[in-house]
Amino acid sequence: MSQQPSIQPAVSVVVPVYNEQDGLASLYARLYPALDALGEPYEVIFVNDGSRDRSAALLAAQQRERPDVTRVILFNGNYGQHMAILAGFEHCRGEIIVTLDADLQNPPEEIGRLVAKMREGYDYVGTIRRQRQDSWFRRNASLWMNRLRETITRVRMTDQGCMLRAYGRHVVDTINRCHEVNTFVPALAYTFSLNPTEIEVGHEERVAGESKYSLFKLVRLNFDLVTGFSLIPLQFMSFLGIALALASGALFLLLMIDRLLFGSQVQGVFTLFAITFCLLGVLLFSIGLLGEYIGRIYEQVRGRPRYVVQAVLDDTAGAGSAQAR
Repeated sequence: MSQQPSIQPAVSVVVPVYNEQDGLASLYARLYPALDALGEPYEVIFVNDGSRDRSAALLAAQQRERPDVTRVILFNGNYGQHMAILAGFEHCRGEIIVTLDADLQNPPEEIGRLVAKMREGYDYVGTIRRQRQDSWFRRNASLWMNRLRETITRVRMTDQGCMLRAYGRHVVDTINRCHEVNTFVPALAYTFSLNPTEIEVGHEERVAGESKYSLFKLVRLNFDLVTGFSLIPLQFMSFLGIALALASGALFLLLMIDRLLFGSQVQGVFTLFAITFCLLGVLLFSIGLLGEYIGRIYEQVRGRPRYVVQAVLDDTAGAGSAQAR
């Protein structure tokens, strides 16, 4: 289905892209027919997150092929998946906004179900991957982190790693008013949503390439999620410090009484060493946790742009010049 650029899109699909040249053709072949089947105006916004392969050129070619429904945002560097989504949110025009990864692990054919669910009156539709095609370690690590995250942040997302989600216009507008340097878009949307829900969606193996999230990046992402939406880790370490201080005082009194009653003994010296190392470990962990919060405060207050847009390929408004956000 083709439409004139002047038609206001009802659905916007934001697709962050990073080094996905081998899978883009398959994405195009499935995404556009799935959106055509909706029977309503739509737009697709690809955000190239500083890809080092031919992704930017392939996206530009696709924009020339389907200029009526395709817009491309080009970053001047790699700023991360969530920054790419935020850039897409700032440029989208639809009443329903859907985010989709470019690797085709989440089938584009599921977009219709998310849109239909939004039409029922929900303003945020999360997703749960059915029969995940990930490794055993990845699935179980994700399950454990989901439970820990929900306990700490009170943000209820069954499957935080699935980026196939739908957002209402007012939720996206509220997100656009935020200027957080470190954030987690689905959790941020959940806090602003009035009527959220979740549905199950299919999950497939990657068409090409490999996951862009290493173990280190996943840990960093969860740190952003936990520190960005809760003070419980700091409060927990404060209570732990109080408990350890009381326990240390009690141990000191016990050792003094033992020395007065039974004299000097050396049998417990290794126990004392173990206790000392344990306390040092807790202390270093506390300092590191405090540093995470302080580091995020530092990044926020220095006021640097979250990302820089090199160009926007959009025939309705012309190619954009470099922009900082």
